[in-house]
Amino acid sequence: MSAQPDGPYGPLIPMPELTPDALRSAVARIAPSRIPALTQHLFEATTHAQQAQSLAPLRAFIHSWAVFVAIERHPDHATRLRALERIVDAGEEDPTEAIAEIRRIHETAEAEAGLL
Repeated sequence: MSAQPDGPYGPLIPMPELTPDALRSAVARIAPSRIPALTQHLFEATTHAQQAQSLAPLRAFIHSWAVFVAIERHPDHATRLRALERIVDAGEEDPTEAIAEIRRIHETAEAEAGLL
């Protein structure tokens, strides 16, 4: 896992290496209830990679779970993202600003994970 700054408002865990095992360990620490979904996604990605003879499904798996970890390791980011998703899902107000903020949260997570 890479080093992160310390502080009372810092991340719960350091950002892990971008490997299935490291991401699984990180998810187990910050969102253990998501381990079955990660395992299923990895199984499907591996199967599709073999069938297509392509690493693209595995790259998509890494990208998806790295972004998840990058967001969830910051509880305030995760809480805000869920609130924004509820606004969009409810359909009771114009979702434009919520969608833009969701994009910013994801872009920040991608950068933090080294995916950009």
